[in-house]
Amino acid sequence: MNNSNQTWKRTHYSKIIDTTTNGREVTIIGWISSIREHSNIKFLTVNDRFGSIQVILKKGEYPESLESEISKIKDHTAIAIKGKVRTEPKAPNGIELIPNDFRILSLANKNSPIVIQSRKGVGIDTRLDLRAVDLRRPYLQSIFNIRYTVLNSCREFLRQEGFIEVNTPKIIATATEGGATLFPIFYYDREAFLTQSPQLYKEQLTMAFENVFEIGPIFRAEPSRTNRHLSEATSIDVEKAYVDYNDVSEILERMILFLWNEIKDKNKSHLEYLKIQLPDLSFPFKRYTYSDLIEKLQRSGQSIEWGDDISQQKLSKVDDKDMKLFYFITDWPTSIKPFYVRPKPTGTECESFDLMYGDLELSSGSTRIHDKDELIERMKKQGLNIDAFDFHLKVFDYGMPPHAGFGLGLERLMMSMCGVDNIRDAVLFPRDIDRLSP
Repeated sequence: MNNSNQTWKRTHYSKIIDTTTNGREVTIIGWISSIREHSNIKFLTVNDRFGSIQVILKKGEYPESLESEISKIKDHTAIAIKGKVRTEPKAPNGIELIPNDFRILSLANKNSPIVIQSRKGVGIDTRLDLRAVDLRRPYLQSIFNIRYTVLNSCREFLRQEGFIEVNTPKIIATATEGGATLFPIFYYDREAFLTQSPQLYKEQLTMAFENVFEIGPIFRAEPSRTNRHLSEATSIDVEKAYVDYNDVSEILERMILFLWNEIKDKNKSHLEYLKIQLPDLSFPFKRYTYSDLIEKLQRSGQSIEWGDDISQQKLSKVDDKDMKLFYFITDWPTSIKPFYVRPKPTGTECESFDLMYGDLELSSGSTRIHDKDELIERMKKQGLNIDAFDFHLKVFDYGMPPHAGFGLGLERLMMSMCGVDNIRDAVLFPRDIDRLSP
């Protein structure tokens, strides 16, 4: 092994090493995902950010000086290898690398409990305790490559639609939507909270910029242990001036269609590995009013009354082929929606929608109240402290435009696209009621 202090530079990533590079001298850098032995031959699989390449260690084909170092290596060892590319039809990608020198960059000194090629592997708590190692699995690599495309596609779509990206405070003085699902923190000499939503800030920003969006973290202190809830999640928030809830729901469905097609185009290999064939979407999405669904549920024998929330368990029992993919539930009862949602003329229903995927809620949106007196009245009905929202209410004295918007949960969207059973596998380092580390 070359022990000089000279830094080796990668010449090729795995994705550009193929039969056209046969006979070329290359330097690869990565980590060992597997070691197999057959007779007197060792087969190493070396991974980099784009894939893997097979390295063959056969006595007589590599320098004897490497022998002692070869005996040390194990799975997950970080390594740099110089060698010659050779065509081998039986090898993955049809090629293998014959080393003439290598350098151990970081030696793995423990056996990992995580099997890299496994789709499910050991229990999720064991995996999350070693999350950086767990994320080396191609299964999760595929999910997070798709997630990257989703984020870029959302930004590109909204840019084309004339939106500007903003960043709002994550430390706030009062609850965005009321309620008790807040994380209190010490902020110098007073109490503050982690934000539940950028809702009030993005509403205010429509006064200056009309069309805004934010992709950022939200925090909810919900004591839930389901596979669908997180304490820290990523929300894609959109707000637009001079429109209503019908307009922004149409923007949302077109955004979903755009990123759906982008994933089909840019993540073919990841979809193949996950064994996912994204279905064709019917546009526009089916729309059900809340009242329609209550009647549908009652006809199916469900115990539910108008004004109740519609649980995932109840929705899962509705037999309707149009409710297997994306669809909207619109015109919810005013009483169960946040104070800023605009009521319809009847007062009992409001201009609101939820975007669903099967029985999974992905997004909520609405027309917002832009009249100060009406907003105060709604706040009083919900028992909120009006003074605590003075920072928000006072800007309504200066011509708050009519506006509407929505928030879309990124991790839940990933669950719907990738068939993920546990939302924690759609987050790099998840936070929930039981986990604050790593």
